[in-house]
Amino acid sequence: MAAITMLEAIRQALFEEMDRDPAVVAIGEDIGVYGGAFKATEGLLGKFGPERVIETPIAETGLVGAACGMSFLGLRPVAEMQFIDFIACCFNQVTNFVAKSHYLWGAPVPMVLRGPSGGGVHGGPFHSANPEMYFAHTPGLKIIYPSTAYDAKGLLKSAIRDNNPVLFFEHKFLYRRVKEEIPAGDYTVPIGKAITRREGRDLTILSYAAMAHTSLEAAETLAKEGIDAEVIDLRTLMPLDKDAILASVKRTNKLLVVHEDTRTGGIAGEIAAIVCEGAFEDLDGPITRVTALDTPVPYAPPLEERFLPNAEKIVAAARELAKY
Repeated sequence: MAAITMLEAIRQALFEEMDRDPAVVAIGEDIGVYGGAFKATEGLLGKFGPERVIETPIAETGLVGAACGMSFLGLRPVAEMQFIDFIACCFNQVTNFVAKSHYLWGAPVPMVLRGPSGGGVHGGPFHSANPEMYFAHTPGLKIIYPSTAYDAKGLLKSAIRDNNPVLFFEHKFLYRRVKEEIPAGDYTVPIGKAITRREGRDLTILSYAAMAHTSLEAAETLAKEGIDAEVIDLRTLMPLDKDAILASVKRTNKLLVVHEDTRTGGIAGEIAAIVCEGAFEDLDGPITRVTALDTPVPYAPPLEERFLPNAEKIVAAARELAKY
């Protein structure tokens, strides 16, 4: 086992899946000679050649349309956008065509659409988005948002092998900041399964992506104050692991949901509904949310820090919840 970054784990998954299955192709913006905006595809062109590592113009609409057509012809394209913010350009293709093809005429669409997302790097409003919930409302799509190198590799492999279209969000703040030992051999992580990162008895903190790490940091602070928080990393937003959510709430009787996405329409609202339907009588306090503010992501570092959730905000919310 070797310790690698999340970025290296994603690169390994691409190399291994393209080695394993000749139907897997990479397509995207600057993914060849340059190796991708964050170097996730570095070396792919040299090994697999231009027929399987396909450079595209910076035109997300055409990129996704081409990838969808490839999937109809028996290929398994992995499409990369330089920044996931610009998935908005191909919203129609993703929601009205890719997501509905299997339902409409039984044509599976085994394609993965991946790209860097999230804030905390002072990228401004056009390079820091978390647009996952636009697509969680679309039946036919699977949505993955990992927080560790191990999960990034295993979930990307599962996504590539899946016959459904998968949106794979990669938080750019984590690319080089998280590092861990992962198995050298082939492995996958199941789509749709959350994982308990820290066991606790006093309250549940649900999160994903970069905020899973922030939640763990907050849990350590809370532990010093005698508040034992359980931290669950969702990993997948569609399908959502409802069983894990309800089981944890029934154990701790309190729920705090943390996400970097903006507050209104975020996954916390859906989780609150699930808990109210399935574990309302187990709750000893209100379902609490710690989220980003309902504004575009600011560019100025002090404003972005005000905008984003952090460990301090999570600790403050958990203290209040623990009083019930």
